Amino acid sequence: MSVLIGLLALAAIPVAAAITDWRGDLRLIHAGVAVPVAAILAVAAIRLARRGRQRLERTLDRAGGRGRARAGRILGWLALYISLIGAISLGVYALEYFVLS
Repeated sequence: MSVLIGLLALAAIPVAAAITDWRGDLRLIHAGVAVPVAAILAVAAIRLARRGRQRLERTLDRAGGRGRARAGRILGWLALYISLIGAISLGVYALEYFVLS
């Protein structure tokens, strides 16, 4: 489950950017709505991966899924980094647009 949530978190920002490109009435800044969505999904993926690892430790690896838990954790952290970069870029845009102009 953490892998699926991690993939959704990674896809949130590019999909939002593609939608704004596809629709003529939206600007790229409107894709910024996807940044908090990606961050929330990323944290959920990291927590689900941690829960999966704890379950593996509890069952002494009989349940399987160590690779999926690791992949979910990696995807979650990657999505969190990307959403932080998106938040920084939105902050720079807001500073440039609202304060400096």
